[in-house]
Amino acid sequence: MLNTHIPTHKSAQQGVVLLEAMIAILIFSFAVLGIVGLQAAMIKNTSESQYRAEASLVAQQKIGEMWSRPDPLLIAADLAEGTVNIPLLPGGTRTVVATGVPNEYLVTVTWQSPGEPQHNFTTIVTISGGVLGS
Repeated sequence: MLNTHIPTHKSAQQGVVLLEAMIAILIFSFAVLGIVGLQAAMIKNTSESQYRAEASLVAQQKIGEMWSRPDPLLIAADLAEGTVNIPLLPGGTRTVVATGVPNEYLVTVTWQSPGEPQHNFTTIVTISGGVLGS
């Protein structure tokens, strides 16, 4: 009988499955870390977007007040109030100043989230009509 010996290289194949499993776990863990990082960035961007929307709301509310009573004396009172704290925004403030152009005013809302730079929302409004002087 012929004794054919087929060489098996078992020693060369040992540990391949373990190595493949470790590489697969490594790739999976990088994917999970990437998803967690994207979620953190998404949460940050969502809160920044919310703050921008609230700043716009605060400025538009002030503009609405000024339009509803365009008496120069009342607008002068708005200018004299200076910087007003806005509790809706972290470190939020609102200012109204005259631009130098007749009946034109600059409304600025600022806020600063912890660990972030200061953000500004600025809009210019022209208010005319109503009672002109006394």
